[in-house]
Amino acid sequence: MSCCGTDTRGCFTVDNNPTSENTGCSLNKLDVNDWLLGLNSYKKNHDIVEVRFKNTLKEYYINVNKLKLKKGDTIAVEASPGHDIGIVSLVGELVFEQLRKKNINWNKTEFKKIYRKAKPSDIEKWNEAIALESSTMLKSRQLAKKLNLDMKIGDVEYQGDKTKAIFYYLAEERVDFRELIKILAEEFNVRIEMRQIGARQEAGKIGGIGSCGMELCCSKWMSNFNSVSTNSARVQELSLNPQKLAGQCGKLKCCLNFEADSYKDAKKDFPKTDKPLETESGRAFYQKTDVYKRIMWYTQKIDGIIKFTEIPVDRVKEIIEINKSGNKVESLIEKEIVAIKSEFVDAVGFDSIDRFSKKKPKKKKKKWRPREKK
Repeated sequence: MSCCGTDTRGCFTVDNNPTSENTGCSLNKLDVNDWLLGLNSYKKNHDIVEVRFKNTLKEYYINVNKLKLKKGDTIAVEASPGHDIGIVSLVGELVFEQLRKKNINWNKTEFKKIYRKAKPSDIEKWNEAIALESSTMLKSRQLAKKLNLDMKIGDVEYQGDKTKAIFYYLAEERVDFRELIKILAEEFNVRIEMRQIGARQEAGKIGGIGSCGMELCCSKWMSNFNSVSTNSARVQELSLNPQKLAGQCGKLKCCLNFEADSYKDAKKDFPKTDKPLETESGRAFYQKTDVYKRIMWYTQKIDGIIKFTEIPVDRVKEIIEINKSGNKVESLIEKEIVAIKSEFVDAVGFDSIDRFSKKKPKKKKKKWRPREKK
């Protein structure tokens, strides 16, 4: 048995020994932990197998030959035309959970077939195809540039039998690449297929580390990309800074959607912030909200001093109702938290602001004297 973790296809077994206890590894993208492994099954048909290919591409095939497959096995599957080489990523009960998650009806869908476990000759030819991908991508980019096509070829994937190559490209507008396909087919002597992907899908294929310090969600576990808007950031009281809100793909971070619904639920009974609160000492203006602590911050200028006051949501609603009746409250709340003067005050002491720009007096060097012998 051997394992290859250097390619974006992750680890796989090449001995295909059914008695081996190997279950693959998690070096590949979108790896799934089979938490139903070993449980009694309730499905009569376990012939559907999840197979992964390069990067985040996964497809489902039917095991018509009743092969004993396990996670990590390298297999030859049906393709159009010829055959392709993939790695088994999931077998058994959890495959049906994945199909249900992706809204695939396994009773009505016609799945492609699994031919056999990959032979050494299949693996050798597959490795030759993989070795061509990088040079093919660079050459295709040069050809697209010569034809002045407004597109970016982000990745190339060869079929396992080396008869077909899939070119993944990004383009903002529709591109006429018929001439490019003819040139690519003559240059590489394979069948060409062009697939358009988005910026988020490209980031999932390339992978990387996010600003949180973790692996990108799109390459780790995300398979569906929902649209993200700045409204998700507004709901969570985040500053609309494009540099902080954008991910590696240049689009808004997908994680902005993760907690947006919980923030919306928490803010259902929050009052509107477009009107100031009227008090006897003056108006108080809204600044920010701590949603889960249910606290709203207001500022009020009294005698040249700006006072920040944190007020519970229920108290804010109470003040708004009093203001609606034409009355003013005596104070926002009994206890005011922070007071900041509008003028600059040195927080450390009474030192001058330019104290670091002043030159320090030079210290006199002590003359060297020999030590006296005792």
